[in-house]
Amino acid sequence: MSARVQLSHARLDAIEVRDDCLVFGGRSLDVLAGEVGKSPFYAYDRQAITDRIASLRAALPAAIHLHYAIKANPMPAVIRHLAGLVDGLDVASAGELQLALDAGAPPESIRFAGPGKTRDELSRAVDAGIVINIESEREMACIAELASDRGRRPRVAIRVNPDFELKTSGMKMAGGPQQFGVDAERLPEMLATLGTLDLEFVGFHIFSGSQNLRPEAICEAQTKTVELGIRLAEAAPGPVRFFNMGGGFGIPYFPGEQPLDIVRIGEHLAGLLPQITSAMPEAEVVLEMGRYFVGEAGIYVCRVIDRKESRGQVFLITDGGLHHHLAASGNFGQVIRKNYPVLVGNKVRGKQRETVNVVGPLCTPLDLLADRMEMAVADVGDLIVVFQSGAYGLTASPTAFLGHPPPGEILV
Repeated sequence: MSARVQLSHARLDAIEVRDDCLVFGGRSLDVLAGEVGKSPFYAYDRQAITDRIASLRAALPAAIHLHYAIKANPMPAVIRHLAGLVDGLDVASAGELQLALDAGAPPESIRFAGPGKTRDELSRAVDAGIVINIESEREMACIAELASDRGRRPRVAIRVNPDFELKTSGMKMAGGPQQFGVDAERLPEMLATLGTLDLEFVGFHIFSGSQNLRPEAICEAQTKTVELGIRLAEAAPGPVRFFNMGGGFGIPYFPGEQPLDIVRIGEHLAGLLPQITSAMPEAEVVLEMGRYFVGEAGIYVCRVIDRKESRGQVFLITDGGLHHHLAASGNFGQVIRKNYPVLVGNKVRGKQRETVNVVGPLCTPLDLLADRMEMAVADVGDLIVVFQSGAYGLTASPTAFLGHPPPGEILV
């Protein structure tokens, strides 16, 4: 018997449950675990990713292009799936560049950003024919030298550190001193220098923050981004053909958080487009997303290997933990630790309930996946599921810590 259950811990769409077992990507969790053949593992729902992008496109003006930031989830199968749904891929290393090329993305649709590109990485980017987002004067000079040596004329954009931030964002990446981009006030001089080099200027990349659930904050930042882009376009050495406004779209993780109102943001962008078109008529307007595309489409699954009591508290010890899912442990960007949505996947409702701590096998008290959470009574062998795990999971975690084997991954 299949039914829908609403999780109360954090706002999620109703999950599907069959015979008290979670159904994910059309498969019962116990069947899915058998297919993977090991625990722990990550599972990603391809239909959920497809639906998320479709719903975003429906809410945004048709002129907006969508890019996927590979760093959010670089699993090759996920990248291949997304490459067919979005308009471009954004990479932050030579390794991610290779993943994007292996996924079949056209080089002209790939953008390379990041504050510490090595000469070798820039060389590979020039040879690949992708757009390079310049983050410093040194980087600009290095690209020009590599281009001259190879007889090429690379396409470049400049990443801008604006004089404003995305308010209430989970991670601020602009405003004030930053390692990211070039300070906006230095751009006119840098653009003048760029005009003397044999580089093809294509546009600007302005990214001010991430993981934001307040549409008013995103709309304010987008308005300021457009105003800055228009001012900078006046000093540009050529027409702006690429205008990356960043993203910042967040997803709910914790109690009380609500999904982002993308309709409101879409309506605001529709009002900004005439200004952009008037000042930058050739510009392709881009929103760059990572977490928003994949975060809610993934789960992390680990198995209970021991159950113990200590001074009145129950501990479920699993074969997973912070070495696989640093974010869920609270050690990746959380100031005050909060629980991700967690449940016993093969006993979603459970006839008996209790308050427990879910921990991993590591020799540190930081290895905590759930702190005093109410869930079904679990036994050794049961499966613990951590939701909202599709972004910044496996590759953002210290997988080498204590030498445990890596988890599996599957796209269903």
